[in-house]
Amino acid sequence: MAQTNSSPATDSPPVALTIAGSEATGGAGAQADLKTFQALDVFGMVALTCIVSFDPKADWGHRFVPVEPQVIADQLEAEFAAYSPAAIKIGMLGTPATIDTVAAALQGKPSPHVVLDPVLICKGQEPGAALDTDNALKAQVLPLATFVTPNHFESMALSGMDAIETVDDLIAAAKAIHEKSGAVVLAKGGVRLEGPDAVDVFYDGETLEVLSAPKVGEHAVSGAGCTLAAAVTAELAKGASPLEAAQRAKELVTAGIQARVASNAPFDAVRQLNA
Repeated sequence: MAQTNSSPATDSPPVALTIAGSEATGGAGAQADLKTFQALDVFGMVALTCIVSFDPKADWGHRFVPVEPQVIADQLEAEFAAYSPAAIKIGMLGTPATIDTVAAALQGKPSPHVVLDPVLICKGQEPGAALDTDNALKAQVLPLATFVTPNHFESMALSGMDAIETVDDLIAAAKAIHEKSGAVVLAKGGVRLEGPDAVDVFYDGETLEVLSAPKVGEHAVSGAGCTLAAAVTAELAKGASPLEAAQRAKELVTAGIQARVASNAPFDAVRQLNA
């Protein structure tokens, strides 16, 4: 590869990094993250943690293959040597060994913004392995996050609540997660709550904001959560406040669900439209 000593362009875009798994169909995971970064005019990097492919012969369940920890460490070493990311998104990690590797790399806080999309369940794992991974994520990665974007199930798991059925429940969960983590929280109700609107709750310890948009159908769309967290990451990298980042991400995801990509699978995929 050619070397250059030229100075970087003054109009260079901010750099964002996603640490996430590959999802082969392109609807979620690192693929969705990079498309979101591109749509929001942010230069994206990815450190792959695992390879996930749906199994159409087994009810579209996950086939999960972890990347070797040393390979993950090598990716992160190269990325942090080449760039100083303005924001980092953490998606699927998948194993305690991966979590150890990523947590060690992030201990020095190489970015002012660490957005955790806390993937707590991987259907390709045995229940015991999944529990070990969940516990490691909560213990080692959640404390490093500055912003966390749990979905309905993850909000229950992180808050300790048995059920989230109303907007008030989601508000209580967001407050509990902030209390435990110290991070800004964007708790996603999406289509899981009753009513005509898809509702998410933003809470940073002082500001409480309910973000609402009319539901686009009653079924979840692949990649919506990944895209939301990636959009938050991109907006933070560009200098937006946490609330501004959440609001803009909500708008982008709503538009992406409206323009979703139909598939032969039992789910459609969100489309990352240029902002």
